[in-house]
Amino acid sequence: MLRRILSTFKGNLPLAPSGAVPAGSRIYAVGDIHGRLDLLDDILGRIEGDDADRMPAVTTVIFLGDLIDRGPASAQVVQRLLDLSKRTDRVRFLLGNHEEVFLKALAGEKGALPFFLRIGGKQTVLSYGITEEEYRAADYDLLAALLRQRVPQAHIDFLNGFEDLIEIGDFAFVHAGIRPDVPLANQVPGTLRWIRDEFLNHRGALEKIIVHGHSITEEVEEKRWRIGIDTGAFASGRLTAMGFESDRRWVLQTGAADTSF
Repeated sequence: MLRRILSTFKGNLPLAPSGAVPAGSRIYAVGDIHGRLDLLDDILGRIEGDDADRMPAVTTVIFLGDLIDRGPASAQVVQRLLDLSKRTDRVRFLLGNHEEVFLKALAGEKGALPFFLRIGGKQTVLSYGITEEEYRAADYDLLAALLRQRVPQAHIDFLNGFEDLIEIGDFAFVHAGIRPDVPLANQVPGTLRWIRDEFLNHRGALEKIIVHGHSITEEVEEKRWRIGIDTGAFASGRLTAMGFESDRRWVLQTGAADTSF
């Protein structure tokens, strides 16, 4: 009875799930890295230390996508996480919209390379050893050829193996969000990687609590039915991870910001 009264008082929305993951498991979700290898190494160290300080559990680290673009070391971020994935099967990766466009550009899809460059891809191009001089002198066809020469096939295979959505307990982990009126099982991959306002402005109930990146906020944004952890690492210096165990959650974060949003 009290639960029904409280639900009515709060705008006829059902109460959100308690926000629990299965007993014996511990999850860390890592927000958008965007080519900041320094921050990735920092947050991995923080996760390792935090995990060691807690009781034993089956630990999984989920990267929410957008490893690349904007920051200076995209190729190096991809390599670091590829190496990590070879050492442990307790890491999982979601494909971000930036990886999606990068893969399309590498595959020669019409219009993908110019769009990739507009959304921060130049930094990724340079991180693969293409010089400023080569970049400035190249037209799109030549630049595409240079990229195909410089990007290792292992990186392409690695990115192509990323997931679209991960469900664990009361949570669903995605890159950008979901279409609120569509069951999780029927979500379209493009929506999971690109949606913004329709998801962010939704005030109704969802199938699970959605943990996402993609949309930058100064600090972690916790709402009843969603948690956003993209704190603009490429510019702010704050790469955020959130830990989940039982019905508890906590935040790990790299150093103080040097840019305001």
